[in-house]
Amino acid sequence: MSPMKSQNVSRVVLASGVGAVLAATALLYLPEFLDRDAPRPPGPAERAASAAHAGAPAALPDLVALIGERERWLRRHPDDAPSWAVLGAAYTERGTRLGDARDLPRAERALNRSLAELPAGRGNVDAQLGLGVLAGARGDWKGAKEWGERVRKASPRRWNTYPLLIDAYNGLGDYPAARKAMERLEELRGGSVVRGRAAQVHRDRGWREDADATALDAAALAATDAERAAAHTRLGQFAWERGEPAEALERYGTALRFVRDHAPALAGRARALAALGRTDEAQRDWRDALARQPLPEYVLESGELAEALGLSGDAGAAYARLRGGSWASPSTEVVLGLLDADHGDPAVAVARLKAAWARGHRSVAVADALGWALYRAGEPEEALPYARRATDEGLRSASYTYHLGEIERALGRTGAARRHLEEALRIHPSFSPLHAPRAEAALARLGAPDPDAVPEDALSEEELGRRAAERAAAERKAEAEREKAGAETGKAGAGERKAG
Repeated sequence: MSPMKSQNVSRVVLASGVGAVLAATALLYLPEFLDRDAPRPPGPAERAASAAHAGAPAALPDLVALIGERERWLRRHPDDAPSWAVLGAAYTERGTRLGDARDLPRAERALNRSLAELPAGRGNVDAQLGLGVLAGARGDWKGAKEWGERVRKASPRRWNTYPLLIDAYNGLGDYPAARKAMERLEELRGGSVVRGRAAQVHRDRGWREDADATALDAAALAATDAERAAAHTRLGQFAWERGEPAEALERYGTALRFVRDHAPALAGRARALAALGRTDEAQRDWRDALARQPLPEYVLESGELAEALGLSGDAGAAYARLRGGSWASPSTEVVLGLLDADHGDPAVAVARLKAAWARGHRSVAVADALGWALYRAGEPEEALPYARRATDEGLRSASYTYHLGEIERALGRTGAARRHLEEALRIHPSFSPLHAPRAEAALARLGAPDPDAVPEDALSEEELGRRAAERAAAERKAEAEREKAGAETGKAGAGERKAG
């Protein structure tokens, strides 16, 4: 698993990350509209619109049907501002669900056309919300916040403004504002989707018991198969993050019984299977997840599993796909930063992530990735404040804690490094097929604490720096040896395949 995924979603999703942030929420911002021409009983397009009104995820075939129906309607009625807003929001949703950036310019054109037909000053809230969601899909959290706050000011009781604001505040690292927006959302609206949102907010604060209880409420309240799949996928994510892959596997299996091709559940099941040693099945699920929703974080995770298994060709293909792709995901900057930090040029990762930080993208995901990139680029002292920020907010993430431990180890802070490496493996012993074994090896190299050793806080900065330099040199030598061994293994494997 990529280090970012402990924070995720789907995240994604990950909220933040999350994970694909918009996968189950973009249609919340569609206007209150039902297709006037749809037959009875409801057809796919009307089902998608109805799901939007309820704040629930639409089935992908219904979403595609809604897009086709609105495109046909607008060819006959080009002045219909609400339908342009519907179409724009649906394009955004399809783009994020399928990871297809080509839908985002279509969404922008449709939403701007809606505003041209009915300007914001005359009450076109739907198009403004749609533009906010589009900004979030592009990772433009500042723009998403501005659109959301503009709509909230004009219509403070419009409940579907608040999921947009929660995403924007999370992306900017303003977690108190996100919590306030969540409280307001709960005042205005109930149901499975809102309870699911509340569960994610509890999880982000490190309130695991509250998060689990609220996520169970969301599953109990789910009214459609799509809602149930999303709710059980969330329960699987929480079990995974607690270090319980067997329970996660069961939860993801339940989600897939409701929606058999639910990509976040397939991805989650792939992680759990890999942690349980069922790597052939894990690779199969990664292929299936990527066929349905090729998000950048999924590509990175599948590549890291392949690398951990010694499949250098498959890993290289995944990393090349990431570098060459055009992604419709708010997690792109973090994923590409981690890709360069671990599998490319860390200096490039630092430049990318520092630019994101300068734009105000100060979520725990960006803080963690920037700290890790700086460490990989040989700047552990500069990395430390970012790593601490990522772990101080409340979220219990094995990968973030591992990163902090490695940075402290590079700085010669052996006591703190030992504590954090132990904590990472205690949170989740198999948090990543690539990085969990490295955490174990780093902890073993530190060895047991020396009871006669001088406490780190009593050492001079000069001594700490000397120890850090010695450790960094040893690490560079070990890394070079690992790369050499990996290259020889890859050559041997290629020879065997050729001979076969």
